[in-house]
This record gives sequence, structure tokens and C-alpha cells, in this order.
Amino acid sequence: MKNQIKALRAERNWTQANLAELLDVSRQTVNAIETGKFDPSLPLAFKIARLLERPIEEIFED
Repeated sequence: MKNQIKALRAERNWTQANLAELLDVSRQTVNAIETGKFDPSLPLAFKIARLLERPIEEIFED
């Protein structure tokens, strides 16, 4: 699944570690999601969307 997390994270000057801490996941999980190697669970996807203040459809592409 493609996503815009890396770009949205960069707009906020957050590192992967910063985002991981806010999401209560590992930095490796954030990296895997950003690179498309791992699809987040639905609750985690909604948490990401709330944190990045974007609709979930704007962050994740099928």
C-alpha cells in the first residue's frame, strides 16, 4: 500500500523515531510502513491520520 507518511512527517520536521514515539510503535515499524513493506492495522492507520491531521484517504493509496 502506497502512502504519504514520509512527506507528511518531513513537513513537520519529525524523524521516524519521533513519529514512532507518538504512535507508540518502533521506529522500524514506521520505516516498514513508509516503504510499503508493512500495512498498518486499521486502528494504527486512523491514529496516523489523526496525528498527521489528514483524512486517511489522503495518506494511504490502494
